Amino acid sequence: MPSPITLLVGTMTGTAEMVAQEVQQVLEGAGHEVELRLMDGLDASVFVDGGAYLVCTSTYGFGNVPDNAQELIESLESSRPDLSRIVYGVIALGDRTYVDTFCHGGLRFDRLLSELGARRIGEVLQHDASSDELPEEVAPDWALAWASLLDASGAGPERSAQSE
Repeated sequence: MPSPITLLVGTMTGTAEMVAQEVQQVLEGAGHEVELRLMDGLDASVFVDGGAYLVCTSTYGFGNVPDNAQELIESLESSRPDLSRIVYGVIALGDRTYVDTFCHGGLRFDRLLSELGARRIGEVLQHDASSDELPEEVAPDWALAWASLLDASGAGPERSAQSE
């Protein structure tokens, strides 16, 4: 049975949300239950039930997370919850012309979730806005491969049993 996935979206201009919607569509088409949530107003309690999470976020300013993700990242940094019941993946959007901060929004989430005990499945997708590839075309294929790794990891059934 495919794992349920919570898709958390950090966005400033709507690009990450558009990418996340494409990812949601392809994962649902593959049989996954996907809950898409913008990070607006979220804090560390979003992870309280454990399970599988996919973070899709852009990078803004000087390597920051988008404004709508600030509260979540600050809550994680200050409360430092035990996220050992979490598995996750990251879709990081950035632009290589900003060499020193390329994809830092997503990489910041990756680093923090890992520090708090969450286990990343697969590699971080780092999309370069200055490439010829559109993120909404690249991310769905990556997400399907990520979801296959997730299902193979056995992380999904545990969450289902806990939420029943």
